[in-house]
Amino acid sequence: MFLRALNKPQLLSLTSKISIFVGLFRIMYAICALYKFTRLDDFEDIQVPLKSFLESLGVRGTLLLAREGINGTISGTKDSIEKVLDYLQSDVRFLELEYKYSYSKKPPFKRLKVKLKKEIVTMGLSEIDPNKSVGTYVKPKDWNNLINDPDVILIDTRNNYEYEIGSFKGAINPNTETFREFPSFTNNSLKQYQDKKIAMFCTGGIRCEKSTAYLKSEGFENVFHLHGGILKYLEEVKEEDSLWEGECFVFDDRVAVKHNLEQGKYDQCHACRFPITEEDTKHPHYEKGASCPRCYGTKNLEQVGRYREREKQVQLAKKRGEAHIGDDAHQTQKAHR
Repeated sequence: MFLRALNKPQLLSLTSKISIFVGLFRIMYAICALYKFTRLDDFEDIQVPLKSFLESLGVRGTLLLAREGINGTISGTKDSIEKVLDYLQSDVRFLELEYKYSYSKKPPFKRLKVKLKKEIVTMGLSEIDPNKSVGTYVKPKDWNNLINDPDVILIDTRNNYEYEIGSFKGAINPNTETFREFPSFTNNSLKQYQDKKIAMFCTGGIRCEKSTAYLKSEGFENVFHLHGGILKYLEEVKEEDSLWEGECFVFDDRVAVKHNLEQGKYDQCHACRFPITEEDTKHPHYEKGASCPRCYGTKNLEQVGRYREREKQVQLAKKRGEAHIGDDAHQTQKAHR
């Protein structure tokens, strides 16, 4: 009786809402990117109990521990991730932990790693401490006003392959292959802007936060960074108001996300780990699991042979309905972040 009383537009609206609800219900995997710069003199002692706790909840992903803090991305049920956050924040040093959620219908990680590092994001300068000095945080809702200022120099602190698939309009690409190269970029290209306002951003906030700390140590005064990174901006700022162009590379099997953190159109070359388009897969230099137009000819025969064997094992595992951990895109975090 209720449905009969509805007119066609009302029925379509109700059907749409039900579809959205069902779609959300089907989403099983919560993905949580987190970090915190905080002094952890006992970081080596944290590793084993933290990993054991994560394993008990069936959580997967990678967490990095160093004397300067914690960084990583994990995935599991929403309930299990909330338990992890509660566990971490029971330590007062993690009370203001930066974290953000996104969701996937497929498991984005195939294994769990809790690793000890010299830095939680590798700049190669362990003396840079964001706990002592850092730039001004800018919330996503205020970001457009800042970067629309013609006197502001906008810097993308991510790597070149990340910039290629998306960035903020007008952002400078440092053309770095790893974050270790950012200090050289600063010395070679940014010194001329030392008296200007510098606004910086990255995927989740950690690289731009450390970048502002570095610039402050080099005498830059007016330094700003996007609080929560691109992911928070794409989540909170309406697409029609957005100054973001393209997609945002992420360090898991989704490869890239767009506004509202929906999965993007990119796949990934499992030889070089760079994002690829559907057009790339039609190129004569593309071989699934072994090469793409970017990396073709840059690997030796032994490497290509290993990639082909890995792809063979991945496909055999899929036929058996199993996951093959060698196909985990999260390995890019170690190589490029």
